[in-house]
Amino acid sequence: MPTTDALAGRHVAFFSWRDTRNPEGGGAERYLEKMAAGLVERGARVTIFCVAYAGAAPDETVDGIRFVRRGSKLSVYLLGMWALLHRRLGRVDVVVDVQNGLPFFTPLVTRKPVIVLVHHVHREQWPVVYPGLTGRIGWWIESRLAPRLYRGRQYVAVSRATRAELRGLGVTGPRVAVVHNGTDPVVNVDARKSTNPSICVVGRLVPHKQVEHAVDAVTALLGEFPDLRLRVVGSGWWEPELRAYAADQVACGSVVFEGHVSEVRKQEIYEESWLMALPSLKEGWGLVVGEAAAHRTPTVAYASAGGTRESIVDGVSGILVGSQAELTSALGALLRDEQGRGILAEGAVRHGAGFTWAHSQAAFAHVVASALRGELVSDQDATED
Repeated sequence: MPTTDALAGRHVAFFSWRDTRNPEGGGAERYLEKMAAGLVERGARVTIFCVAYAGAAPDETVDGIRFVRRGSKLSVYLLGMWALLHRRLGRVDVVVDVQNGLPFFTPLVTRKPVIVLVHHVHREQWPVVYPGLTGRIGWWIESRLAPRLYRGRQYVAVSRATRAELRGLGVTGPRVAVVHNGTDPVVNVDARKSTNPSICVVGRLVPHKQVEHAVDAVTALLGEFPDLRLRVVGSGWWEPELRAYAADQVACGSVVFEGHVSEVRKQEIYEESWLMALPSLKEGWGLVVGEAAAHRTPTVAYASAGGTRESIVDGVSGILVGSQAELTSALGALLRDEQGRGILAEGAVRHGAGFTWAHSQAAFAHVVASALRGELVSDQDATED
């Protein structure tokens, strides 16, 4: 296979803010490591340079992927540039610069091919997470400086929505390949749909996930569904504020914070839930949508989040809404409609099955192999050789 031959023995270095074992890791990091694993399967050597955190080894190799963890949330960027410039990671053939709001500025320190991986543009998130000057500087770097610094470089976006946002920032020309997320095979668990109405929210507990909207929806629906329960799965630095916000609902048992759970427990919650709410302000794709779909649990999400317009087919595999009031209304309508939930569940299973990690890995490997040949790849030809 040409792509395998092109990658054999080549060293691909990913520069990422986090890895999946980081307490703040999520879907973006899972995507990253899936793509890395696909490169390893094709004979490449892969290093992921990311931030250090408590309990993590500074250097380790897991499933053929080398992890190098250094610095803090901000210093990791400078340390990454230093490591690349001084070849502390060894000879690198291709760089994958993961732009999670801020890029790693790798073109300043290497002449090797650089691929920019973007899950979504953070226009709406900067003022929410970093109000004031810090957020304005961050948005200036992402929207003005980065497009100039990476002019002419290959981009990978995880959805057409993200590609469109990048176009809006001036990332033009046939150099943005769309490589979607995959969906894991269903994990069979010893669980079944709960007898009482049940909604789950799964993800990092940070402001832009807007879990408060799901709490408000449940509060509004309790009069009609007194045994309704919302289970919040995940952890994050916003958790104390969320717990305070939902204190009354927690006290009466209508909201349960599950915390950071095992993979098996997460799959059980998907299986038990009637619906999943995804009230995020922004999603590059929404990996949890496919995870829930595998357990016949359809999702209600905001269309404005972006990638949800591709991970969900409105009215077929889930429901897309335009406001918080519509979110509450859609959840209530589906809780009343067992047949409607069943139709959406079937559609969710079918739609999710159309996105496989194997296909995504092949497409990403093709982009990397093309970069090694000095070629740019567009959305139309982001497939394996």
